[in-house]
Amino acid sequence: MNIDNLAVNTIRFLSAEAIQKAKSGHPGLPLGAAPAAYTLWSKYMKHNPADSKWADRDRFVLSAGHGSAMLYSLFNVFGYGTTIEDLKNFRQYKSATPGHPEYGVALGIETTTGPLGQGIANAVGFALAESHLAAEFNKPGFEIVDHYSYALCGDGCLMEGVSGEAASLAGTLGLGKLIVLYDSNNITIEGDTATAFSENVRERFAAYGWQTLYVEDGNDMEAIGKAIEEAKAEKNKPSLIEIKTKIGFGAPNKQGKASAHGEPLGDEEIALAKKNLGWDYTEEFFVPEEVKAEMDKFRQSAAEKEAAWDKMFAEYSEKYPEMAEKWRVWHSDELPVDLLNDEDFWTYEGDIATRASSEKVLNKLSKVIPNLFGGSADLGPSNKSVMKDREYYSKENPAGSNIHFGVREFAMTVIANSLALHGGLRPYIAGFFVFSDYMKAGLRLSALMGLPVVSIFTHDSIGVGEDGPTHQPIEHLAALRSMPNYTVIRPCDTNETAAAWYLALTRKTSPTALILSRQNLPLLKETGKGALKGAYILKDSEGTPDVILMATGSEVELIYKAYDVLAEKGIKARVISMPSWEVFEEQSDEYKESVLPKNVRERVAVEAASDFGWYKYVGLDGKVISMTGYGESAPAGILFKEFGFTVENVVETALSLVK
Repeated sequence: MNIDNLAVNTIRFLSAEAIQKAKSGHPGLPLGAAPAAYTLWSKYMKHNPADSKWADRDRFVLSAGHGSAMLYSLFNVFGYGTTIEDLKNFRQYKSATPGHPEYGVALGIETTTGPLGQGIANAVGFALAESHLAAEFNKPGFEIVDHYSYALCGDGCLMEGVSGEAASLAGTLGLGKLIVLYDSNNITIEGDTATAFSENVRERFAAYGWQTLYVEDGNDMEAIGKAIEEAKAEKNKPSLIEIKTKIGFGAPNKQGKASAHGEPLGDEEIALAKKNLGWDYTEEFFVPEEVKAEMDKFRQSAAEKEAAWDKMFAEYSEKYPEMAEKWRVWHSDELPVDLLNDEDFWTYEGDIATRASSEKVLNKLSKVIPNLFGGSADLGPSNKSVMKDREYYSKENPAGSNIHFGVREFAMTVIANSLALHGGLRPYIAGFFVFSDYMKAGLRLSALMGLPVVSIFTHDSIGVGEDGPTHQPIEHLAALRSMPNYTVIRPCDTNETAAAWYLALTRKTSPTALILSRQNLPLLKETGKGALKGAYILKDSEGTPDVILMATGSEVELIYKAYDVLAEKGIKARVISMPSWEVFEEQSDEYKESVLPKNVRERVAVEAASDFGWYKYVGLDGKVISMTGYGESAPAGILFKEFGFTVENVVETALSLVK
């Protein structure tokens, strides 16, 4: 058995035994796809196991994340630090080898995958980042950004709509350094793909503008290698390599069957597979000495490649010191400017919609934060999310930093995750708030990975008006607030919008949603940096208030005006703007008590959305003025009145509590 076949079988059986020991997992993919993965990793992918964060490494995404056992076996064999003990703890509590790859758990995992299809969009994001950074930083003779983005996917990934969204965009943008290896085995959990997936995938991808290649035998590593070489030779199109494999290859009673997908093979079947594939070793979790020696040589070569890059970067820094400093700034998680003490950043005039407020803030930021990179799902003019001093990214102009994502909310969100993961860029995305439903799975992984992606969500309530209930978000604030490690900010005016952007750009381990209005809102003199604490007092009474009024966004105006009406009636009120629950909860107990004292139980919250979650703040004795159903199609002013979002209703509700 030659060394490549021996290494492939090592990966196969490490994977199968890890799954067997866990009594849980997916052996089919590792057994079938190991030759493709090993060929890529050993001969074509630029990576250094000694430095999994090398800036110019190729990125590899296992889109078919259920095949994680293969990835961990690759980590072990290539020397990324995943030990045999880690493999034995596959899928166990707090292990370094969870059921699906999780970013930050083990060295070498580029992104969290699992929900099928997102990994392809992740790879598109990595390729987009590489292309833009290369255009920004490379100089003649100094290709300091020069790497590929690979994904390994299966039939299921290609059925998911997000993969089609992302692939269509990748073809349009001509991302030539994107290569997807398609583990084509015609099997899903329910059986043969012919029951639900009969299209010609290569023809579909060709229509997207991709180069498509075909390898007839998934065990033919020479053919796989030639296909990868051909893919790398095509500089103007992404490439899809369809590799025909057999799920569960080598296991005689499982090979080619759906039962190989998601259940352990069993000890007897593993023994038969070993005999079938000529594996003569009796010890479990065994890596032959010949494979170890081959991997020692690989690691030496990999270290030399990174050392050569380091030498080139040192020469680049000497010749182009300003570019080296720019590289440092772009790759730092610290802001390059002191926004907190920048008077201009906090100075605004006029009563405008907070979507327009965000546009003003964003275009101040674009002048001082050079690596902002983002766009909207075909709603830039409505979202006000365009950096006016920047050009658009395109195949012809990769230096542009505004992005036309097209009507692809889900893919946009997942691509942004990889823009953040890649390093060097500060991504933001934009859409109508109601369409966050389309984005939820990607937003959730942003939160799970702790990525500082900024989402601009406009048209935030029934204030959308005439477009009607299909476009008026009701439950969406509650949905985003319910996600762990997700920051939601709904500012009430331009001052708070500036604070929202500041928070978003300084939250290093949490994504942020900016929830912005379509309709104009008044600029209140008391708003500003107080919003940095998530909730703060805008107006207060002398002594203990009789009632606390709290609201977010456009409804702050209502409680602000209700304060004066209540004062005329002899009622002492406190007005609290509460743009971000998550940020407020991070404050000290003393601060929270100073804003919401426990001894004042008469509380009214106002928000033109579901009341879900508000009772944490109003308590059993308080009331919430909110939406209890969907909206209607009518001018916004009529809708706010009809649904009770008026100063009069706020006053009446407050009086019902204090009298």
